[in-house]
Amino acid sequence: MDYQLIRSRRRTLAIEITRDARVVVRAPMRCPKRDIERFVTEKQGWIDLHLARMQARAAAHPEPTAAQEAALRQKARDILPPLVARWAAVMGVEHTGITVTGARTRFGSCSPKNRLSFSFRLMEYPTAAIEYVVVHELAHIRHKNHGPDFYAEVAAFLPDWQERRQLLKK
Repeated sequence: MDYQLIRSRRRTLAIEITRDARVVVRAPMRCPKRDIERFVTEKQGWIDLHLARMQARAAAHPEPTAAQEAALRQKARDILPPLVARWAAVMGVEHTGITVTGARTRFGSCSPKNRLSFSFRLMEYPTAAIEYVVVHELAHIRHKNHGPDFYAEVAAFLPDWQERRQLLKK
């Protein structure tokens, strides 16, 4: 098994599968190589599963070209402000602004000052999924966590929120 070994002042062994489907093993400075090899061998099933997932995800969502990114950013600037305004009115909340980002690991976020950020990558998904992310982030204006009250708020406006969220995982 090919992997990159990174030694540091940590106490435990850990395996990471990177976005570009590389295996990184993190180990304590003095951990014997045989212990690292045994750990990697024991975790081979987990590694194979997650490598396959990461490769499938990369194949399904390749990195956009500069022209594609510009088009997705423009689509986000056209679609998101009216969509956010409509849902904010329905939900009775106010945000302080909207930003379009290039975030890779999250589709949206809500700052402590109620500024909403959305990744341009969200524009590659169906409208139902985009609406879910908008409602999700607007719900964070009232609930700054993912507790039961937060999900009750989302469900009050999107009873099918779980199906919509599943669209983001495809």
